Amino acid sequence: MDSNAERLDRVQKAIEITGERLRSCDLCPKKCRVNRYETPGFCMQRIEPRVSATVLHFGEEPPLVKEGGAGAVFFSGCTMSCLYCQNFAFSQKNAGKVFSFEELSKHFIKIQEEGAACIDLVTPTPNLYGFLKAYELALEEGFFLPVVFNTSGYEEVSTLQLLDGIVDIYLTDIRYTDDAVGEKYSLVPDYWTVTKNSVKEMFRQTGSFREETMRGVIVRHLVLPEGIAGTEEMAEFVAFELSSSVPISLMSQYRPVYRAREHYELSRKISEEEYVYALDVIDRFGLTGWMQHFECKENFRAKPLRWD
Repeated sequence: MDSNAERLDRVQKAIEITGERLRSCDLCPKKCRVNRYETPGFCMQRIEPRVSATVLHFGEEPPLVKEGGAGAVFFSGCTMSCLYCQNFAFSQKNAGKVFSFEELSKHFIKIQEEGAACIDLVTPTPNLYGFLKAYELALEEGFFLPVVFNTSGYEEVSTLQLLDGIVDIYLTDIRYTDDAVGEKYSLVPDYWTVTKNSVKEMFRQTGSFREETMRGVIVRHLVLPEGIAGTEEMAEFVAFELSSSVPISLMSQYRPVYRAREHYELSRKISEEEYVYALDVIDRFGLTGWMQHFECKENFRAKPLRWD
């Protein structure tokens, strides 16, 4: 990890560039081009950070939790509109509270004082400027936790480049491997085209996740009914275009919530056979990481797939 002074310098440069880009916002692939100082973008956010909750979260992957939990910051808003989103209340209906930069910074410090293993930024891009401003203040107060960028994967590469040397761990979804599927179920026309490039940039910056350094990329993959998520294509991409050392977090927790029942194929939980098939795919491509107990309801009661 860089020194505090080096990181603070990078954060201040990112604040300057991000603040200017918000005048015609192009921070996410939507590229609304609205002036966020005057009006919200597609993500429903302006300048000040809006947050649904800050909590010690014990439901993330084991290395991010350790003994103290992940210090999760659940930001409001999203760059996608997934029909089955479990967090729809704050991701799509914008529930949450607007914080000043100073207030959010104090929450970061509190998370650290409570013994968190990391700060886990959940869907941070709509509130990226607010995070950076609060993080700057926290660094000046001695904040040192690893920064986890918890994302759908649908990110603008030029925005990720601003975070080089600021983000320690990219916890990224690979949700689909077909643009048409992404448009149907998440209302974005280019999910896979965009996400392939964004995940490659994350990997360029940090490499594969290693617990001893608390740095690198972890790929999350939510198994969906009827093979919708494209598990085989995901595994092939990770193995051959990133590295087989990138850990996969294979998730079994899909539930037909929010608007999922508008589509017959999304209107049920996955079967045990579908999850076992996904596990076989991961194994066939020589990938490692974590699986969920199939009976798990909400928590991530995870165990290693194979951890070499």
